[in-house]
Amino acid sequence: MPDRVRLAVIGVGHLGRHHARIASTLEGAELVAVVDTNGERAQTASAATGAPALADYRDVIDKVDAVCVAVPTEQHRDVALPFLERGIAVLVEKPMARSLDEARELVSAARASGTTLAVGHTERYNPAVAAVLPMVTSPRFIEVHRLGAFPDRSLDIDVVFDLMIHDLDIILALVGTGVESIEAVGVPVLTPRFDIANARLRFAGGCIANVTASRISKERVRKIRFFQPDAYVSIDYAEQEVEGYRLLRRDGERPQIQGGKLPVTREEPLKRELADFVRAVRDQRRPLVNGDDGLRALSLAQAIADRMETV
Repeated sequence: MPDRVRLAVIGVGHLGRHHARIASTLEGAELVAVVDTNGERAQTASAATGAPALADYRDVIDKVDAVCVAVPTEQHRDVALPFLERGIAVLVEKPMARSLDEARELVSAARASGTTLAVGHTERYNPAVAAVLPMVTSPRFIEVHRLGAFPDRSLDIDVVFDLMIHDLDIILALVGTGVESIEAVGVPVLTPRFDIANARLRFAGGCIANVTASRISKERVRKIRFFQPDAYVSIDYAEQEVEGYRLLRRDGERPQIQGGKLPVTREEPLKRELADFVRAVRDQRRPLVNGDDGLRALSLAQAIADRMETV
């Protein structure tokens, strides 16, 4: 692998344009093309990054070492699969596919060709999450609120796959045990799909997670809180802020609560994600969030959707 990974971004809409922006200045990467069937979007991204604009992703197959796939979810499998089959590394946005069968197909193709498959669960790269990982050792209760304004994108999928799946990935990474039971409720408000949803998850180890996601809120909230014996930790994803408290017990003395805000070095999570992907491709190592992780998060999201009741 050369020192600079030749990279193309396929799909430069709402999120893909940020992939292109970062990739054009990323150390260790060379952005060789931006691809979009919408010519105006492709030209805009080209003007911003200096990379050639193309309309057909198949035109870059022989020109790249890796691609970022940021097309609509329903196209993830069809776009990503030809690259994986040729041994070209792929970072595919979340959810990694529109069905579990298509996700498994991507994982199998990456495994068969021995190439890198990463999935864009960007919150795993949030510096606030990285700061908390060593502190959350035995969570017993997890509370999540992810609320956003009504979007002009991703309306082809439920809010579970659009927003909640970010937190499902984080929870699965931290709890580390299987889900024993799921209760879920959702409401279609502005679309035929669920625009607000709540899921209560019980894990094999006894941990319970209460997860709420909405794309019809006036205020934007992205917070997760962890409760475990003698400790409490909270993350504000958007502000990249962490608070942690613990109960100190000393013989013969009253217990004391210590803690407060913890230091976090702010950085754009997507930049950290792309840098990790490029290093994984160059060094031929596992990315932080690989295909198996993406499949696991999608599987839990699908299980929640399957159990969803309406009110």
